[in-house]
Amino acid sequence: MNTQERLDFARIAEAITYIRQDFKKQPGLEEIAEKVGLSPAHFQRLFTNWAGVSPKKFLQYTTIEYAKKMLKEGRASLFDTAHEAGLSGTGRLYDLFINIEGMTPGEYKNGGEKLSINYSFAGTPFGNIIVAATSKGLCYMAFSEDEREAFDALRMIFPKAACQRKPDAIQQKALSFFSQDWSVSDEIKCHLKGTDFQLKVWETLLKIPMGQLTTYGDIAARINNPKASRAVGSAVGDNPVSFLIPCHRVIRSSGELGGYHWGLVRKAAIIGWEAARAGIQ
Repeated sequence: MNTQERLDFARIAEAITYIRQDFKKQPGLEEIAEKVGLSPAHFQRLFTNWAGVSPKKFLQYTTIEYAKKMLKEGRASLFDTAHEAGLSGTGRLYDLFINIEGMTPGEYKNGGEKLSINYSFAGTPFGNIIVAATSKGLCYMAFSEDEREAFDALRMIFPKAACQRKPDAIQQKALSFFSQDWSVSDEIKCHLKGTDFQLKVWETLLKIPMGQLTTYGDIAARINNPKASRAVGSAVGDNPVSFLIPCHRVIRSSGELGGYHWGLVRKAAIIGWEAARAGIQ
């Protein structure tokens, strides 16, 4: 690391410390940039390059982590949580949760208590699968040979939701994807719980054509964050909707398959199955 890089790193470290300490004041770009002695435009570019996210997004992540802690501990109402986090009101708290967590603050606080989830099990060419949906869309799909373990994993994500074993139209539409109705994926709405970064990665996965593969680095480049390959790998691994959101189409730059939450043998089988069918069309 040369002298300029050390200086840049020190400034970013100072900015991060400042944001973490004073996030309740919700400092703006100009204020933070002034704190480290840079112009707003230069600081914006430098911070994004080093931290992988913009200063505004980093402030949002810091704020919401504090708000999540308060809500999880049951220490405050939504109004008090917004106030304590430095937000102007519950409206901004709501927007923050929707944009970053994919759910309302009330849903987060209640652990999905007001959600009604239908789920069912089905057989596929690659083993048994659990598929679940809310009224808003598909929320979970995972390979599992053990129905109890599969249901427990669903409950871990939505611990207080009202779950009932009942097939519905959303589930059936998702399962029809295994019968080569490739166009159906564009018609399925998802109700996903994830950070803004995770949602961006999952959206990018949906753009990988059937029968084709890409790398973690390519995904990072597509979301304009080329240094975030490791973070992309984590987001890919956290994908809550197997197969339909095709995380199996992502491999290492060396050509190795890399990891897969539902097993490398299954990943290889899916890749081969898709390649064969893409070649037929």
